[in-house]
Amino acid sequence: MDIKKLQTVVVDALEDVKGQEIVLFDTTHLTSLFDRIAVVSGTSNRQTKALAASVRDKVKEAGGDVVGLEGEETGEWVLVDLGDMIVHIMQPAIRQYYRLEEIWGDKPVKLGAAKRKSTAEGLEAAAPKSKSKHLAANQEQEDAKPVRERKPAAKKSAAADGAAKPARKAAAKKIPTGATVKVAVPKAAAAEAKAAKAAKAANAAAPKRATKAAAEGEAPAKKVIRRIKKADE
Repeated sequence: MDIKKLQTVVVDALEDVKGQEIVLFDTTHLTSLFDRIAVVSGTSNRQTKALAASVRDKVKEAGGDVVGLEGEETGEWVLVDLGDMIVHIMQPAIRQYYRLEEIWGDKPVKLGAAKRKSTAEGLEAAAPKSKSKHLAANQEQEDAKPVRERKPAAKKSAAADGAAKPARKAAAKKIPTGATVKVAVPKAAAAEAKAAKAAKAANAAAPKRATKAAAEGEAPAKKVIRRIKKADE
């Protein structure tokens, strides 16, 4: 069977059972044992076995030869040997661990102008469309008018309240206070006060007079009385 026809049959068989991340590489420059290698992922043991059975059956129906089939017992990694082409059907964890793409992936094979959706090449072809949609969505968002927040208005109201407080304080200061009223003292109380002052002045003047009499040599009245009694005797 022609290698191009064989690889087309294999990819069709893998797509029928919904194989994931199908990749195809040219290995003629690396080994003479086979010309193509295909790698595909299956999510469970049942799916990997179903993928291997689909490839085997489709190749036989197309008139190709199936040299061997290994790994069906566990289902983690199933290998289908088609002579000129090797198909590796692996679960995602096993595929990530062994990384066959790094060993054999120097020359990826394109599957024609109409790229298949389930292959890695088909996903790459569909990627720019999704990007363009994403860019269009971004442009629409840029055209949309931004929503204005009302936070500055709140600041203005706060400033107005701050200005109103000094005005209130000034108004409170301007309130006139009551004038002090002088109450007249009653006449009787004034007379009593004058009499008290006069009595204090008289009491203060009496000691002064006594001191003046002593200084002038005047004798007390009692001594004069005694002298008069002696003269009578």
